[in-house]
Amino acid sequence: MSGQQLPDREFRVTRQDLVRYAGASGDFNPIHFSDHAATQAGLPGVIGHGMLTMALTARAVTEWIGDLAGVLDHETHFKRPLLVPDDRGTTLTVSATIGDPDDAGHRELVAEANAGATLVAFSRLTIRPAARTDR
Repeated sequence: MSGQQLPDREFRVTRQDLVRYAGASGDFNPIHFSDHAATQAGLPGVIGHGMLTMALTARAVTEWIGDLAGVLDHETHFKRPLLVPDDRGTTLTVSATIGDPDDAGHRELVAEANAGATLVAFSRLTIRPAARTDR
């Protein structure tokens, strides 16, 4: 069915998560853990890694379709930084709509990652025909 809305998926993101992601990715830019460095760079505070936002979006999609290999293409446009306050972290909500299959059976999935009312990232993914969407 065209425009099928998938259930929202929420992820809590804390400064501790940013430190863990920095260690895993090797991206130790201090804007991801130091308020001083972030404000010196002109940011309102510490921001999450863009690739972490993209990874959480991909995680939500693979949970929905039930198959890690079901994603054939993933393109993300970052709209705003993911601000991660020191005291409470933030909640990233991923929502998505899936379109009708094309002639080859592939479907386009459009996902948004939001922190509150702020659109952080917009993604388009192509999923293979056998991928589930009834989750």
